[in-house]
Amino acid sequence: MSLSDSDSSSYGAEHKNFRQISRERLLHEMLGSAKSRDSKSTWKVLIMDKLTVKIMSYAWKMADITQEGISLVEDIYRRRQPFPSRDAIYFIQPTKENVVMFLSDMSGKSPLYKKAFVFFSSPISRELVAYIKKDTVVLSRIGALREMNLEYFAIDSQGFTTDNERALEELFGDEEDSRKGDACLNVMATRIATVFASLREFPFVRYRAAKSIDVTTMTTFHDLIPTKLAARVWDRLMHYKQKIEHFPQTETCELLILDRSADQIAPIIHEWTYDAMCHDLLNMEGNKYVHEVPGKTGGPPEKKEVLLDEHDPVWLELRHAHIAVASEQLHEKMTNFVSKNKAAQIQHSSSRDGELTTRDLQKMVQALPQYSEQIEKLSLHVEIAGKINRIIRDLGLRDIGQLEQDLVFGDAGTKDDVTRENKLRLLMILAAICPEKFDSEKGLNLMKLAKLPQDDMNAVNNMRFLRGSPESKKSSTGAFSLKFDIHKKKRAVRKDRTGEEETTWQLSRFYPMIEELVEKLSKGELSKDEYPCMNDPSATFHGTSHAASMNQPPAPHSMRSRRTPTWARPRNSNDGFKWTDSAWVVFKHSLNQVQHSA
Repeated sequence: MSLSDSDSSSYGAEHKNFRQISRERLLHEMLGSAKSRDSKSTWKVLIMDKLTVKIMSYAWKMADITQEGISLVEDIYRRRQPFPSRDAIYFIQPTKENVVMFLSDMSGKSPLYKKAFVFFSSPISRELVAYIKKDTVVLSRIGALREMNLEYFAIDSQGFTTDNERALEELFGDEEDSRKGDACLNVMATRIATVFASLREFPFVRYRAAKSIDVTTMTTFHDLIPTKLAARVWDRLMHYKQKIEHFPQTETCELLILDRSADQIAPIIHEWTYDAMCHDLLNMEGNKYVHEVPGKTGGPPEKKEVLLDEHDPVWLELRHAHIAVASEQLHEKMTNFVSKNKAAQIQHSSSRDGELTTRDLQKMVQALPQYSEQIEKLSLHVEIAGKINRIIRDLGLRDIGQLEQDLVFGDAGTKDDVTRENKLRLLMILAAICPEKFDSEKGLNLMKLAKLPQDDMNAVNNMRFLRGSPESKKSSTGAFSLKFDIHKKKRAVRKDRTGEEETTWQLSRFYPMIEELVEKLSKGELSKDEYPCMNDPSATFHGTSHAASMNQPPAPHSMRSRRTPTWARPRNSNDGFKWTDSAWVVFKHSLNQVQHSA
């Protein structure tokens, strides 16, 4: 999805992100509007279901909610203590079960709460509205009954999810169940549409068209997933266009709908950005990282949990950088920080070799307490980057990564002593590139030679469900081998960009297909036959005139690091830069001093 700078967008001009918009809508349109002037009590109870509590948790922390007058957060399906003197805010999905629970809370002579302010996460059906209106007793106790149209998880400033964890199975499963698939698409469409309701954006809806070999080939449900989803999103957007106040009446951005068959390899292949390496190699739970810190008063080390999120400025700056670039920049940041503050705050009392002494570090921390958090954040990422680079070296991931890249770009490769996980990755990549190798006993023999357990073999076999329309049968050439020998028939699934204006690190030659598609979309070069539009774009949308092009923002630039095709720098560097022992010792001392002084 790309946003324009259209004035018709209420948020676009200020470039607010998903999380900001979610926070502000929940604050002003829900929590703020529930404040009653005639109510003597300022404290309220917030009641949510399993989905809406997740929506809220991505946008707000409990301390933030408390500041807005919420004294208690409750689950709508749990037995709750009555608070007849307090108002209640319901943030719930518009389901029959939730409505029944709400009516039960507020009915009778002794309702649980004084007044109910009800906010639905997505549009409620007319039948449920009529059902609520039938209960005249409850109706008099309702302070608000509104549709928030906010049913997505703002995972960070630029990304969101719709919490459809079983979508891959329900849409691409072995047994094609159109009822499950249709229900899944309906939920996805509703939640995607609420993103645009929150952004106050009206998109051109583009989608990947179904492909078939010829007119005699029947189009399956799998082939039509993007088409069906696009149509349902469009229906909901048209509803918003008519019902939501200040919703744009002309298109302000673009939405591109794809399915996993557009790029089967991207989720499997090793990605070499700092963010991806952290989640791939460090056994993190979500964004939570656990590390050891020195114990207080000289005791044993203690475990500490930290969140790698947008509240961490170092993470925010480096997360999309190649791991080698991130390591280099961390080294530079550490060196600059120590040198600048040493010069400013310490009277050059360093030892002969120019390193800071423990006494110097104590003086620095005492003199600059405002920098203690900065030192701690920087040292955390220095530790993480060092750990990642050691794992890369110990597991031989550079060779594995090179083999993955060679497979994708149509070259052959071999690698001995591969771990089970990496065997699985390589075979899944091969299954995506050469599916015919796995259509017979040959594929079964290949997986047996790799000594994969049955669950892993199932994962490789399941790649066939993501192919879309079956391709014509191709004869396989060359002897069966675990060496991935595809030299004889070069089967590249990516065009090598080396030599273009923006070149890559050798282990970052691979790029997701979505990157290329979004670039074409932003330039107005995306094929209308392969990616039709539910609403035909106007001629002026992409700024075809010279005057319009003068006012256009700069062309989109990837946040990922792209360099000349050499992954590592000097031979004496294992991390992409020269990391000296003295630098590491100095920084470890800094961290210790900060923690002991806290």
